[in-house]
Amino acid sequence: MSQKKSALSANNEQSFWFAKENLDNWYAQIMAVQARFEQEYRGEPLELPPEVKAMPIFHDFASGNLTAKIVSPFWEIAKPKKNKKCLDIGCGVSFLIYPWRDWQAFFYGQEISTIARDNLNKRGSLLNYKLFKKVELGPAHQLMYQANEFDLAIATGFSCYYPVDYWELVLEEVKRVLKSECHLVFDVINSEQPLAENWAILETYLGAEVFLEPLEKWEKIIKAKGGKIVKQQSGELFHMYKVRF
Repeated sequence: MSQKKSALSANNEQSFWFAKENLDNWYAQIMAVQARFEQEYRGEPLELPPEVKAMPIFHDFASGNLTAKIVSPFWEIAKPKKNKKCLDIGCGVSFLIYPWRDWQAFFYGQEISTIARDNLNKRGSLLNYKLFKKVELGPAHQLMYQANEFDLAIATGFSCYYPVDYWELVLEEVKRVLKSECHLVFDVINSEQPLAENWAILETYLGAEVFLEPLEKWEKIIKAKGGKIVKQQSGELFHMYKVRF
């Protein structure tokens, strides 16, 4: 763990620490996803072909109306509890937009976006120094936290950018950092939803390829990694799972 943290600080924010054996497998995909969201956080103009800009889903994206359709309300199936340690993986700016103060739960995060990480670490403690702990920079398959540390893990909004075999690694890492019998909430694209294909096209043009997989494949992976699905909830695009390990 100390080696990972020292490598992060020494890397001049160009990237984050990767285990050598995983560098070739996942580096390009993770960097593409990082670049896609860094561009959005910076508010840079989008260069898209006219046929993509003509799609109704792009108009929803440009107006901000798409967010309400695709957000996964993880708290509806696993509400963070008072004084419990929660890890939000791929957290974005979660602590600034969701009611963590109402939940009174301790917030820890991990992100691949340096902008989101820096923003949260700068503003989170000012918003609530008791609840906000820290956000680490790193990919989901290499969590910068100790084993058996958390009461709840959340990983929503980014499973679609990686193939299922990458998520086998993520689930192993989540199991490592969760306390026994605790839960993970994560979401996957329901490829049967009408919105799925057009959203995948839009995201690909925004810079991050989307992988569409049937729910049955995800559920098979969860079971193979020792997880038990205890609750599910469908949205317009994403399907949420509450998993106990």
